[in-house]
Amino acid sequence: MIDIKIEDENIDKKIVKTNSIEQVRYVCSLGAMHTASAIPGVIPITHCGPGCADKQYMNLAFYNGFQGGGYGGGSVVPSTNCSEKEVIFGGAERLTELIESTVKILDADLFVVVTGCISDLVGDDVESVVSDFQKQGVSIVVAETGGFRGNNFTGHELITKAIIDQYVGEYDGPKEKGTVNVWSLLPYHNTFWRGDLTEIKRILQGIGLKVNILFGHGSEGVSEWKNIPKAQFNLVLSPWLGLQTAEHLKSKYDQPYLHVPIIPIGAIETSAFLRKVVDFAGIDVEKAEAFIRAEEKTYYNYLGDFSDFYAEYWWGLPAKFAVIGDSAYNIALSKFLVNQLGLLSGKQIITENPPEEYRDSIRKLYQNIAEDVSTDVDFEEDSYTIHEKIRNADYGHKPPIIFGTTWERDLAKELKTSIIEVGFPASYEVVISRSYIGYRGALTLLEKIYTTTVSTSA
Repeated sequence: MIDIKIEDENIDKKIVKTNSIEQVRYVCSLGAMHTASAIPGVIPITHCGPGCADKQYMNLAFYNGFQGGGYGGGSVVPSTNCSEKEVIFGGAERLTELIESTVKILDADLFVVVTGCISDLVGDDVESVVSDFQKQGVSIVVAETGGFRGNNFTGHELITKAIIDQYVGEYDGPKEKGTVNVWSLLPYHNTFWRGDLTEIKRILQGIGLKVNILFGHGSEGVSEWKNIPKAQFNLVLSPWLGLQTAEHLKSKYDQPYLHVPIIPIGAIETSAFLRKVVDFAGIDVEKAEAFIRAEEKTYYNYLGDFSDFYAEYWWGLPAKFAVIGDSAYNIALSKFLVNQLGLLSGKQIITENPPEEYRDSIRKLYQNIAEDVSTDVDFEEDSYTIHEKIRNADYGHKPPIIFGTTWERDLAKELKTSIIEVGFPASYEVVISRSYIGYRGALTLLEKIYTTTVSTSA
C-alpha cells in the first residue's frame, strides 16, 4: 500500500487525503514465474530479494484455491535471495553460482531465469550470465521481470516472448493445417486455469484440431513450445492477454491469429465460439457440427433437469448480479448469466489494470451482452473503492449475488447476500481440476451458484 498525504495549510483542521490500493488483486511482474512453472518440466530460477518468490507462491498458488506448486513451483524454485552485498557489488556472481548448482541438482527440460526489483535496479547483466550457460548447451532463457515493470499479466507476456525468442528460435518450414496454439488464461492467477485449459483443449480437439495448449497438465511441455512455429494459427481467447504474444508470432513466423475476446461459458457461447474457429481454420464442418450437436444434447439434458428447480424459485434467488474480477472471467460470466439464466446486470468491475490501449475494446464488449442488454464497466484496483461502488449501486428490492474474491466475503455478509469466489484471491475454495467454462464447466458453475445460494438462504 502506498499512502500520499496532503495537508491543507489554509484551514486550522488538517485534512488528510489518502491515495492507496487496499487488498490488491494482482501481484508484481515477478509473479509471472508461475507462467514458467505452469509448463510441464520447466523450472523458474528467481534472481530477487529474500522472500520475493515465496510471497508470489503463497499469494497466487496457495491462498488462491490451494492449487499447489506443481513440479517446478512452490518450494522447488531456486532463488539468489539477494542481500545488501548484491545491492552494493552486484549479483551476477551469485546468480552464476545458483544456476550452476541448480543445473546439477534439479532435473528440468528448460530453466527460466526471472528477475526482481533489486537486480533490475542495480543493473545486473543477467542476459550475459544466462548467455554463457546457453553457449554451454544448457536449456535456459531469461526474462527481466522486476516489479516496477508491471504486474504479473505484464510479466506473463515477457516470459512467453523470452521462451519463444531464446528457446524456440527461428523457423521457416511449412505450417501444419489444423494445428493451433492457444493463448488464454493467466496460469495460477486464474484460480481455475488448469480445468479451464483442459476443457478448452477438449472442445477444440472435438471439432478436429490438434491443440498446443502450452500450459497445465494437458500440455506436453517444451515439445509443444518447440512446435509453436509449425501451427497453422494462434488463438487468443481472452479480452487482451496474449495479443502481444500473437502479434510477435505473426511478425516472427508469419502466423495469423484469431482473437476471440469472450471465453465461452454454456452451450450458446461455446457453440458460437467453435463455429468461429472452424470457419477461421477451414477444417471439416460436418465433423465439427456432429461434435457440437452431441455436446449440446448432453448439456441441455442436464439443464432440463435443473430447470425444475430454477422455475420454482423456491429460495427467492437473486435477480441481479455483480462481478468483481479480471476482464477474462468478468465478461464471460456476465454474458452467461444474462443469456443463459436471465439474470440482470448490476455492477461489473474489472480489477487487473489492463493497459489503456485495450480498455475501449473491453468496454464495447459490455455494450452487447445480449440482443437488448448493454451495461457499463468500471476499471478499479482499490478494494475500498470497489466495495463503495458495490454498496451504492441500485439493485432494486434485493441485493445481487456477488461473483468476486475472498476480499468480498465481508461485503456479502454486510449486504446479506451470497458470494461465489471466482478469482484471485480465492482462499475459501479448494480447486483441483474444476472448470467453469465450455459445456461441462457451465454445469459445474450452475451447481456452485445455486448450492451456495440455497445454503446461504437456509
